[in-house]
Amino acid sequence: MRCAADDRDALEQLCRTITRPALANERVQINAAGQVVLKLKTAWRDGTTHLVISPLEFMQRLAALVPRPRLHLIRFHGVLAPNAKLRALVVPQEPEAPAQAVAPAQCEANCAHHRAVRLSWARLLKRVFELDLEHCPNCGGELKIIAEILEQPVIEKILTHLGLQARAPPRAPARGQALQTA
Repeated sequence: MRCAADDRDALEQLCRTITRPALANERVQINAAGQVVLKLKTAWRDGTTHLVISPLEFMQRLAALVPRPRLHLIRFHGVLAPNAKLRALVVPQEPEAPAQAVAPAQCEANCAHHRAVRLSWARLLKRVFELDLEHCPNCGGELKIIAEILEQPVIEKILTHLGLQARAPPRAPARGQALQTA
């Protein structure tokens, strides 16, 4: 599904679609014996309209719907399939490296399997908020992180000592709530 950034109705429909649960609450009930009764959307060929199962079996069936970690959820078919004969004609290829001899250290730095998988939080902050925590703002020298402070009282004490606000400013209401109240 595709929608424009300013198409609020389509965005709402997309959000509703991707946040929809695996089962509707109206279709799942617990009977007097403590078993789970699942109402089927359509009757099976043999006329079955409800399944009665134990809570443990119900949880096992729900857990089977959760994909394994690091499993690709998008499957490509046809020309975009991994082993398709015509894939090279439609998928952009990486530019070929010149046939020069490359130093092993440089090769290790450039190879995909030797690159860091994740960006450091300092680089993420630089990318998102343009905060460069790796270089000194005065001299441009390289900074080294020596500690992280996670305890709330210590953070508040340091901020008040520096003359800064120890509490975050209150959050503004969400856009949808602001429009409803107006």
